[in-house]
Amino acid sequence: MTANPRGDTYMAKLYDVSMPIHADMPVYKGRDENRPRLTVIRDFSKGAWETSLTLYMHTGTHVDAPFHFIPEGERIDSLTLEQMIRPCRVLDMTAVRDRITPAELQDKDIQAGEFVLLKTRNSFTEGFDPNYVFLDVAGAQYLLERKVQGVGIDALSIERGQSGHPTHRLLLAAKIVIIEGLRLAEVPEGDYLMLAVPLAIIGAEAAPSRVVLVKGRLEV
Repeated sequence: MTANPRGDTYMAKLYDVSMPIHADMPVYKGRDENRPRLTVIRDFSKGAWETSLTLYMHTGTHVDAPFHFIPEGERIDSLTLEQMIRPCRVLDMTAVRDRITPAELQDKDIQAGEFVLLKTRNSFTEGFDPNYVFLDVAGAQYLLERKVQGVGIDALSIERGQSGHPTHRLLLAAKIVIIEGLRLAEVPEGDYLMLAVPLAIIGAEAAPSRVVLVKGRLEV
């Protein structure tokens, strides 16, 4: 329960499931070229503090658009608010050691139209783990057949070591939204309102996003 400056009471729990952006943050495969750089352009000697940010689109918490792997696919600025501010469901996959397959998903009663977030042991790991848990192509096919609208995962890539990136290609070709780089350690399995709007960068294949999950209802 929280309150705003007017004293209105919010009967809801808020979870920020985004990765903070900084130079020492975990980046995919530890690549230096993926690290963000904050550069001071003006300092207080010139009247104000101003900086510029150099940020690889797939660093930190971000959303992939179809154009990431599909040449004729839609760009990130084509995503609507309705696609990214919507109900979602967190699925507990913390028992998975290597990859998420249909066997791990089939008892979750996944329904058509859902946006599912896969909570794995990745959320409890500091730094980049090259053996992170991922969604394999069979698991992606299962979600496609269940007609989900989106899938998120707590890894910097939804797949690992699959030749040709079939998980990305399968989901994005079906216009299933992918969110990567979530941090779900503190979030119990269940239903939430998700706010995950990426920056509307015209023509880009992906964009960073601050992702917040809301549990409960607003009471004033």
